[in-house]
Amino acid sequence: MKMNLKIWRQKNANDKGHFFNYQAENVSEDMSFLEMLDVVNQDLVKQGEEAIEFDHDCREGICGACSMVINGNAHGPERSTTTCQLHMRSFKDGDTITIEPFRAKAFPVIKDLKVDRTGLEKVIEAGGYISVNTGNAPDAHSIIIPKEDADLAFVAAACIGCGACVAACQNSSAMLFTSAKISHMAHLPQGQAERQRRVLSMVQKMDELGFGNCTNTGACEMACPKDISLENIALMNRDFMKASLKHR
Repeated sequence: MKMNLKIWRQKNANDKGHFFNYQAENVSEDMSFLEMLDVVNQDLVKQGEEAIEFDHDCREGICGACSMVINGNAHGPERSTTTCQLHMRSFKDGDTITIEPFRAKAFPVIKDLKVDRTGLEKVIEAGGYISVNTGNAPDAHSIIIPKEDADLAFVAAACIGCGACVAACQNSSAMLFTSAKISHMAHLPQGQAERQRRVLSMVQKMDELGFGNCTNTGACEMACPKDISLENIALMNRDFMKASLKHR
């Protein structure tokens, strides 16, 4: 297959940036999207041009690094799919594909398709952990947890922190990400001791970093490659209201 690519190029956060047109030749439908970009970069390097910068790591849909907007969709046109798991068979021969970085105030562009997503890490640092000293690790299953709670915690823990929810939201909100990290521990007995402090600290940090507010459009849930539910935001809002009233 042959693809027409419109790729955003930007030297740094202060550069204005603009789209460049490229041709991807001899693209196999079995290639992943990142493998296709690898081939484009190889051709650019052979021609003495600078390669296109983009983030990647595991290429197995686990790390969340492969963050880019493809034809207006975070991670591309396929539901529940990261960019590295997206294959070229999702496109047709001769298609024009527009590729750009995540757009959010809290995600400044580093270069080309790479953005600084450390804001998400700062939200976790604000309280997304359990700090109680419990000594040695307890034996497996020594703490009895109802299956329903364990399942809900597991589903929330599936969040890979890619930031697609932020990129898809019209307000660049990080509430789906933050709520997933809060819900993960809110459903477990180990997370109860710091539950109120956690939600207050993480929501405050999220606001400080310039992430927007949620208006419940559901775009975040649609873009999430791990199908994190809006129900987590509802839980976070309830916990935040309870903690705020008690704190006052």
